[in-house]
Amino acid sequence: MPAPQYFWIPKCQQRGYGCSKHAVDRASISNEDIVVISGTGTLGLGMVSYARMKNPKALIALDMIDSRLDKALEFGADYAWNPSKIDVVEEIMKMTEGYGCDVYIEATGHPSSVTQGLSMIRKLGRFVEFSVFSEPTTVDWSIIGDRKELDVLGAHLSPYAYPFVIEHIAKGTLKTDGIVTRMLPIEEWEKAFDLAGGKEGDLKVAIKF
Repeated sequence: MPAPQYFWIPKCQQRGYGCSKHAVDRASISNEDIVVISGTGTLGLGMVSYARMKNPKALIALDMIDSRLDKALEFGADYAWNPSKIDVVEEIMKMTEGYGCDVYIEATGHPSSVTQGLSMIRKLGRFVEFSVFSEPTTVDWSIIGDRKELDVLGAHLSPYAYPFVIEHIAKGTLKTDGIVTRMLPIEEWEKAFDLAGGKEGDLKVAIKF
C-alpha cells in the first residue's frame, strides 16, 4: 500500500477560501449565468477559482490592479477587466445585448463597486455583498426594488465550508498558487503586519512559527 499523502494548508487559506466558497454559494450560480466578481484580492481570487467549478456561461473578474487580473485569468476567469481603463458596465451590456449580468459579487469594499454592480446587473439578478466598508455607501434603492427587483444577499463567514475547501486545495481544484506572497518568521511579525496592508502589492502575508 502506498504511503499516505499529507498536505500543509495554511489556516489563512482555509479560512479565507471558506468565506469565498460561502459567498459564491449564496449566488446560486448556474451554467447559464454571466457572473461578475468585483475585486480580486485573496478572497476574490478564491471566489474566481470556486466559481469556475460552477461552469458559468462567462466569468468576469474586475480589479484596479493588473497583476491581480492576470492571476484571476490563471485561476479561471474568462475575462479580466480594469475599470480604470475600460467602461466595464458598457462591456457587460455589449456582451449581454443590453441585458446585464446575472450575478454580481462585490468583494472590494469600495462604494463605487456597489453602484457599478447595480448598473450592470440585470432585472431579477443576484447581487452578493461580501465586503467590509470603511465608509457608508449611498445608492438609489429604487434600482433594487422598482427598477430591477433584485435579490440582494449578504455573505461574509464560512459555515460548513472547511471540509470542501481543504479537500479541493489539496487536490489543486481550488487554485492557490501565489496567494501567499510572503512567508516571514515570527521574529519579523511587525514587518509582516506592515506588508499585510498591501502597500507593496502583496496578497496574503503569512507568519511562520
